[in-house]
Amino acid sequence: MKNNIKYLRKQMGLRQEDLANELGVTRQTINAIENNKYNPTLELALKLAKLFNTPVEEIFQLE
Repeated sequence: MKNNIKYLRKQMGLRQEDLANELGVTRQTINAIENNKYNPTLELALKLAKLFNTPVEEIFQLE
């Protein structure tokens, strides 16, 4: 599954560590998601959508 989290994160001026702290996960988790090595849980995907004020479907795309 592809995503545009890195783009959205940079648009908000956040570092991976900042985003991780906001979501209650590790920086390594954010890095893995951004590099398509880990698919987030539904709960985490919804938290990302809320934080970015963007529908989940616009953040994540099936390949």
